[in-house]
Amino acid sequence: MSARIGEHADRTRLVLELSDPVTLRAFSLANPNRVILDMPEVAWRMGKPPVPTGSGLIKAYRYGVFRTGNSRMVIDLNRPARLAETLVIPPTAGFGYRVVIDMFPATQTAFESDAGWPADLKKREADAERRARVANVTRANGKKVVVIDPGHGGIDSGASGVNGLLEKDLVLAEGLMLARELSARGVTVFLTREKDGYVPLRDRVAFARAHKADLFVSLHADSHSDATVSGLSIYTISDGRSDREASALARRENQSDIIAGVDLPADYAVTPILIDLAQRDTINKSSRFAKGALVQLAGATAILPRSPHRSASLAVLTAPDVPAVLIELGYLSNRSDAGQMKTDSWRAGVAGAIATAVVRYFAGDSAVLTAAGTR
Repeated sequence: MSARIGEHADRTRLVLELSDPVTLRAFSLANPNRVILDMPEVAWRMGKPPVPTGSGLIKAYRYGVFRTGNSRMVIDLNRPARLAETLVIPPTAGFGYRVVIDMFPATQTAFESDAGWPADLKKREADAERRARVANVTRANGKKVVVIDPGHGGIDSGASGVNGLLEKDLVLAEGLMLARELSARGVTVFLTREKDGYVPLRDRVAFARAHKADLFVSLHADSHSDATVSGLSIYTISDGRSDREASALARRENQSDIIAGVDLPADYAVTPILIDLAQRDTINKSSRFAKGALVQLAGATAILPRSPHRSASLAVLTAPDVPAVLIELGYLSNRSDAGQMKTDSWRAGVAGAIATAVVRYFAGDSAVLTAAGTR
């Protein structure tokens, strides 16, 4: 219900007030130095959260849903700190349950010796990642499958707009609208998240592969120190990243689901080359979709004037067998972009343009590809 930060000479104290008791775990992690408060999923109703002054141990903090059924607060530290035993005060004098977390100055050596995941929580995270990778999905009716990935979510809010619009909220709303558009056009659609929750990057890629996606579309919104920069852009994976990923995938992935079900032994010398070739084909398909999408989107929104199709080493684009793009819908740091991204009419227009680009990409629309190639 509320939070308070007390900055004292010998400690920094964080007090959280809750309506009901929860089992809260506090632990620290290094690189960078931070404190994690892990708890069951809660509703955050803190109003205007307190802002640390910067003179205490707390540099900044963020909170939200980490996974379904699990909430988290992450506290970035100005300096290394030692955690005291968490204190819970029962309701009294008009307050609810109060959780008191005291942090004391410590050396970096002492901090690192105490830092690390509790064994049970580490196992919980490993199990969740494993479940994301082994989902068994059967494609129905031979339809094309698109996985829509609304970026960020939950504890990770992404960029903040000059008008207060949060990236995680924008891309979720746009993702749901795009899903409806594609479904209406006969495409099978899955979303990596359908509500405000955090999804690890590796889980997003695993989700697309498990669902045998024909296309992966990750939605984001950008921010820039220059508030005049505006316009939509589309990213595909860079060749440099794909080369590095090819050899890494050969070492760690089940190779039979990478190359059309061919079961190659781990020491087969040509395996990395075949994986690399498979991914190069995926890169080409990703670029083809990106070029066609920019043609369609130019009629629905402003496009970044210089090089709107870009390549970058983005983790969510690394599936070797799923063509993938990351669409930056615009710049939340630009007042015009942020303003239109908050409107239903703009969102509907962009969703319709992306859906048209998807359908034409699957149909191999040569007119669109020719036009796109002239940019």
